Amino acid sequence: MNYILFDDSSRENLLPLTFTRPVADIRIGILTIREKWEKYLESKTSSKTQDYLSAKYPTEYTIDTDNVWVNGSVCPNANLVEEIKTLKPLQALYGANVLIAYNSGNDKVFIAEPGTHNEKFESHAQAMKINNPWDIFSMNGKALTEDFELITKGRISHTLSKTNQVLGVENVFVEEGAKVECAILNATTGPIYIGKDAEIMEGSIVRGPFALCEHAGLKLGAKIYGPTTVGPHSKVGGEVNNSVIFGYSNKGHDGFLGNAVLGEWCNIGADSNNSNLKNNYAEVRLWNYATGRFAHTGLTFCGLIMGDHSKCGINTMFNTGTVVGVYANIFGAGFPRNFIADFSWGGAQGFTEYKLADAFEVAQKVMERRNIVFGELDKDILKHVFEITEKYRK
Repeated sequence: MNYILFDDSSRENLLPLTFTRPVADIRIGILTIREKWEKYLESKTSSKTQDYLSAKYPTEYTIDTDNVWVNGSVCPNANLVEEIKTLKPLQALYGANVLIAYNSGNDKVFIAEPGTHNEKFESHAQAMKINNPWDIFSMNGKALTEDFELITKGRISHTLSKTNQVLGVENVFVEEGAKVECAILNATTGPIYIGKDAEIMEGSIVRGPFALCEHAGLKLGAKIYGPTTVGPHSKVGGEVNNSVIFGYSNKGHDGFLGNAVLGEWCNIGADSNNSNLKNNYAEVRLWNYATGRFAHTGLTFCGLIMGDHSKCGINTMFNTGTVVGVYANIFGAGFPRNFIADFSWGGAQGFTEYKLADAFEVAQKVMERRNIVFGELDKDILKHVFEITEKYRK
């Protein structure tokens, strides 16, 4: 079978994180949703996404076998994968009136509308689905535990140095090349996964569930409360609670990050903090691009959602439930408003437009430091995002 991960209507609710990637490339737990599917299916996948993203994330069809379209906002489990593999051509699998998968046979036409499929079946797999940005940190504990079991099953962890204090060592897995010295790890509250060539520096205190992905690092004396994920090539210091960092992003200094999601290529300046609880303990509302208004989260604790390539200067203070778009640059004293538009430059005293040429210059420098090319496909995507988000800057 040929598997294609499609974006459903949740994509609009997941902005700004999905301005620059298909829904399936969101990280939750240890892996991205795509990586989860590819491990379960033992097969590569492609994407059915927005037109402006499709050059970088193309759809790959086949006429030699069945094309199976899978909802990219759904996290797989073994039961769901088994249900999908039994689908015959023109059969669809649903869960609570949401399309989970559709087998179009050797036809490359994707039909997403309910009621148009020849045969429909109801899933009983109870799979997790990501609909909103806050789902990413709220569901991270469950996703991380499931990923830990998937990745480590039948494998033997590398041994931790005796300089470390470890509780629940059976729930700790260390990949090849990882370095951990003089740290306190408590895995009795959830598994701790330390990826290939990752490093936990001396004095760090970690309470699971926690994932430190490959080539990522915790700085000296970091304090981590799970469920937290630090994505590949990210550096984290200070205090972090129940947050997900996609990858290639840094929060390298003291300061607090809690109930938060950071995209890729973000940087949080020294001594910056986000509030994750309102003074009156009221429900937190979060900016929603799809409706153009603030959405009810049903949460008391909700911190910061930050799109790719956004950065803040030292001592930046974020209000409870702040959404920062793609390529924003925030600095200065005071609390900025709790929706900061994409390609904005400024702070509490006001914002101007972050010029595209200047943003590209910074992106090229930042990515070159990690030996990654800021290519024409990336530029085309960001040009499009710049254009469609102009109304928010006004």
